[in-house]
Parts: sequence; C-alpha cells; structure tokens
Amino acid sequence: MELGIDFAFSERITSDRTGLFPVDYRIKAALRPALEGRRVAIVDDAISAGSAVRGTYREVAACGATPVVLGAVVVLGPAAREFAAAQGMPLERLAELPLAMWLPAACPLCATGTPLTDP
Repeated sequence: MELGIDFAFSERITSDRTGLFPVDYRIKAALRPALEGRRVAIVDDAISAGSAVRGTYREVAACGATPVVLGAVVVLGPAAREFAAAQGMPLERLAELPLAMWLPAACPLCATGTPLTDP
C-alpha cells in the first residue's frame, strides 16, 4: 500500500488448448469482488506477444471492472500498442524495442528447415 492504491493480479494457468499460446490468465476468486465497478490499470513488466495482457484484460472485464490503461516497463514489438489502440486505452511504457516474431507458417527459419538449436 505504498502508493495508497489497491492491487490484484492474474495467474498464468496452463490450458488444454493447443496452438501458439495455450495458456489462460485467471484472477483468484477472493480478489474478484474488489474489482467490480473499478477502473483498472493493467501493468506487466514486459509485453511482447501480449497474451498475458489480453488474458488479464478479459478477466478484469469479466469481474465487472473497466480497464483504462495498459502499462509496462518495456514493450517489445507492436502487439501491445495495437492491442491498447483496439481497446481505446493509452499505452504507458518506459521503453519500446523492436521484436521480430512470426507465426510458424511465416517464420523464415521454419521455411528453410533451419533448426533453432544444434541437435
């Protein structure tokens, strides 16, 4: 309570889905009622693909809260900026760095059969 504000967190939960990001993010049941009707900042240390902030955004909204800003220490690539813009939220960050990331079907190394590690 150094800042005099409330705090909640989402936990990474492995799901049974397949695909690139087979994880979910959940807010514990004990924390959910305190979020209802609140305006919420979603903050992460680093955002690259954005799966954690997207999952947390869904959870916050499911709790009846309104996400109003997305924040990070560092943003890698365009995903956080694009997600924040799509939700009509500002993105606050200390640093933004480029990130080359592809889906497997578009990966130049995958296309040439180049292994990521030595066998």
